[in-house]
Amino acid sequence: MSLVKTPSSETEPSAAALAMDRPRRPRGLVDEIVEGLMSGIRDGQLKPGEKLPTEAEIMARFDVSRTVVREALSKLQAAGLVETRHGIGTFVLPPADKTNFKIAAGDFATLADVISVLELRISLETEAAGLAAQRRTDDNLQAMARALQAFHDAIGTDSDGVPPDFQFHMEVARATGNRHFADLMDYLGTMIIPRTRLDTPQSAPEGRLSYLQRVHGEHESIFSAIRQQDAEAARAAMRTHLSNSRERLRQTQKPT
Repeated sequence: MSLVKTPSSETEPSAAALAMDRPRRPRGLVDEIVEGLMSGIRDGQLKPGEKLPTEAEIMARFDVSRTVVREALSKLQAAGLVETRHGIGTFVLPPADKTNFKIAAGDFATLADVISVLELRISLETEAAGLAAQRRTDDNLQAMARALQAFHDAIGTDSDGVPPDFQFHMEVARATGNRHFADLMDYLGTMIIPRTRLDTPQSAPEGRLSYLQRVHGEHESIFSAIRQQDAEAARAAMRTHLSNSRERLRQTQKPT
């Protein structure tokens, strides 16, 4: 089965069709389907207005349940790539307006998406940490300390610690004295924390407690450098923290 219609059996298979023919990877089946279809859409093999294969066809191609297929299609809808017309099928939508920068919930559909946003954060928040070290006030330090304490307290409960984790990064952004850093963090919201999309603490080899304690330690290193007004150390600590998060996620992609 191909994702696109071909005039004859001799036509070369499309990139989208080949994407669906790839061998099964160890990561989630939902992500596998999402990436196969997204590849066809982004490469232009599946054009705006074109109908996707039926649920039954996708089920047969990937040997998965209808529930898995529907979850994959839901992620594509959330990303604004397709729309489902009940009783008719699912169709590719025209490209979104690219005149305004936007990161929506659908842009976190797969593990690769989460890693991509982390790479963006590395460049932005590394500089934010440096500026925060140069400009922070006593009020900024107190706000960061409260967020750190809240995260520490969350470690002792069954919480994933996402709200205080995000709050700490938000307070670093505020300490820059440049409202655009804080505005961007506020726009992105807690979804930038990988744990909102992936249960990384539970899947971590060292276990949930050690995982969250390590994250907390990285936060403390950032805070210490900002408090000491050491801009280079603050940049290095933030880069290390976010790079470690990226590498921890990459480890989940590797076969066990």
